[in-house]
Amino acid sequence: MRYAIHRYCNNTLKTENPLVLIDEVDKMSRGHQGDPASALLELLDPEQNANFLDHYLDVNMDLSKVLFICTANVVDMCFRCCLSALPMWWTCVSGAVYLHCQCGGHVFQVLFICTANVVDMIPEPLKDRMELIDVSGYVAEEKLAIAEKYLLPQAREHSGVKPEQVHLAKEALTELIKSYCRESGVRNLQKHVEKILRKAALKIVSEGVERVEVTPSNLYDFVGIPKFTRERMYDVNPPGVVTGLAWTAFGGSTLYIETVVKKALDLDTDSKEKGDLQVTGNLGDVIKESVQLAYTYSKLFLRRVDDSSQFLEKAHIHLHLPEGATPKDGPSAGCAIVTALLSLALNKSTRQNVAMTGEISLTGKVLPIGGVKEKVIAARRSGMECVILPEDNRKDFSDLPDYIVKDLEVHFAAHYSDVFSVMFPDIQFKSSS
Repeated sequence: MRYAIHRYCNNTLKTENPLVLIDEVDKMSRGHQGDPASALLELLDPEQNANFLDHYLDVNMDLSKVLFICTANVVDMCFRCCLSALPMWWTCVSGAVYLHCQCGGHVFQVLFICTANVVDMIPEPLKDRMELIDVSGYVAEEKLAIAEKYLLPQAREHSGVKPEQVHLAKEALTELIKSYCRESGVRNLQKHVEKILRKAALKIVSEGVERVEVTPSNLYDFVGIPKFTRERMYDVNPPGVVTGLAWTAFGGSTLYIETVVKKALDLDTDSKEKGDLQVTGNLGDVIKESVQLAYTYSKLFLRRVDDSSQFLEKAHIHLHLPEGATPKDGPSAGCAIVTALLSLALNKSTRQNVAMTGEISLTGKVLPIGGVKEKVIAARRSGMECVILPEDNRKDFSDLPDYIVKDLEVHFAAHYSDVFSVMFPDIQFKSSS
């Protein structure tokens, strides 16, 4: 690896400060033939690469002026040893991570750039030496513009069809983005556009048609069954069901919290039987803790609404997050879980067409969350009229473009009582002592 990079820089490029792209560094493997990660550690470390020793040629060289760009799909798969010595900061732009190297007061003439799609999987030694700036992926409107201006003309050129031979309606592109390509990038969208034009070209050649119209009604004939077929699980949420918001690899999505009483409730004051809470839905450790915390706080808050109620103390409750095949984790569902439990205890539906996100503390404080942009987009896509966000995320919301937040009612909650007032506007509760 040392020899290859040295030869490429000096013999091929014939310059001392080239830009070298090392693509998909997360695909490196360690085997009996050597350890490329160790070589890369010396190569990328600004403390060492000014006197880099090529063991293959046994020659010292100065690589401090070389600009290295490394890309990775899963940064956590990159070897820690080759990443841990880089004092740098990084920026994530649509799944790309840019690393800028500095050492003390001296700035080297080297720019290290690595890309990653999954930021959470970056090794801790690398995170310790970087500043993280997270920039969200494309929204539907941006994808539509990219498809019309770039992807569609490029696909026409590759497939050999002319604009007058194939017409891909704007409505069809919108449906393609909505039902097939919800990921944050546009690579999958590009594949689907190319697939449509290839099939259209085949139809022109094999059937002798002069023009192919692609509309939402015949989109299925070109790209198959939609991957996303529904936006909402409930048109009207019954008591015990609340709409939350979650971040996924495809952006934002609605996350329904369902609660039911699984056993006949015995409210006899003399009964010593205590209630319990069963949780299902393929949940991770973090969200399981959120459920237990929300269960405790909901009992406390119920006393402020009805101090005589023993429902949550004695009821055997089953809490479920639908689509059990999908793993769920993260600290942002606390408010929704508390609201679902209170809705069940009060036997009263919450305000309809409202989605919420936010973690809750044991004393009821609403804590900030991430992925505000994606979650707000998911709420709009699902037809929600109102969104509840943590107060500390007000700035994140103010940064959103107008076409995302237009006609959307938003409430910011600093304490869970703010959430309760929105979800149950006609129920009074006592102030906390």
